[in-house]
Amino acid sequence: MRIKASIEKIPGGMMIVPLLLGAILTTLFPNMGKTFGSFTGALMSGSLPILAVFYVCMGATINFKATPYILKKGGTLLGTKIATGVIVGFIAGQFLGNGMISEGFFAGLSVLAIVAAMNDTNGGLYMALMGQFGKKEDVGAYSVMSLESGPFFTMLTLGIAGLAAFPWQTFVGAILPLVVGMILGNLDKDMREFLGKAVPVLVPFFAFALGAGLNLQTVWKAGFLGVLLGVAVVAVTGITLILTDRLIGGNGIAGISAASTAGNAAGVPAAVAAANAAYAPLVPSATALVASCVIVTAILVPIVTAWYAKRIGVKSQIG
Repeated sequence: MRIKASIEKIPGGMMIVPLLLGAILTTLFPNMGKTFGSFTGALMSGSLPILAVFYVCMGATINFKATPYILKKGGTLLGTKIATGVIVGFIAGQFLGNGMISEGFFAGLSVLAIVAAMNDTNGGLYMALMGQFGKKEDVGAYSVMSLESGPFFTMLTLGIAGLAAFPWQTFVGAILPLVVGMILGNLDKDMREFLGKAVPVLVPFFAFALGAGLNLQTVWKAGFLGVLLGVAVVAVTGITLILTDRLIGGNGIAGISAASTAGNAAGVPAAVAAANAAYAPLVPSATALVASCVIVTAILVPIVTAWYAKRIGVKSQIG
């Protein structure tokens, strides 16, 4: 059976097929991981440990000389994602204010939902795609982009004052595995070769674990509006990210790979409401919409990225 070859015929197949498989299993059997426990349960809920190993292995392939490039690339993508959220939030705010639409097709839509969906990139998805279609240094750029995680920039965009950025320990923890890998790879070329071989192998396992954390019923609950918002996130942020990526000398793949919504973004509306009670009534609908965006962008971004890479003549490094 040509399982691997069949999967690779699908755009972003090594990412999207395991992800969908995990999501389908969780949707049909939500307690599967807890029921079987042990290694099965760990695999279905272990995206972070797998991602940590991915960081180390990918870091080993990055040369220290590439650090300025990582800062430039990551800073550009981070700034573009936040700026896009600010602009879209400002425009939407002219029509919605601090409330939400209460009736009709767009019922439940708010600036809170829009900004939260656009501000935070799915880091695991970005790194997996860049490991497949981009340069090793582009993967490392997420160490800078990880600054967007959490509610801080969403609150900043909404004009809420008085909240400090997340603890510095969190940022250090996010980049430490990558740095350890870089040190090992730069000290010993044999370690670079040894660890580097594991990068493509880890992609489907991380994708499955990520998918196992998603329930497709979320898309159903949010309805077509949630799907539409997810498509809008990919389209709007994707265009701006591709343009800025190309402006700094990239080919745009890193940009479109970052046009997604992170899983932790679903918790941002509640965090914002905790800081400003005026947003409390918006939390249920905003959370459902953002969660829907997580699933929609996790499915759509790999497909669009693979299509874009093929269009500009960039071949997958997996397979």
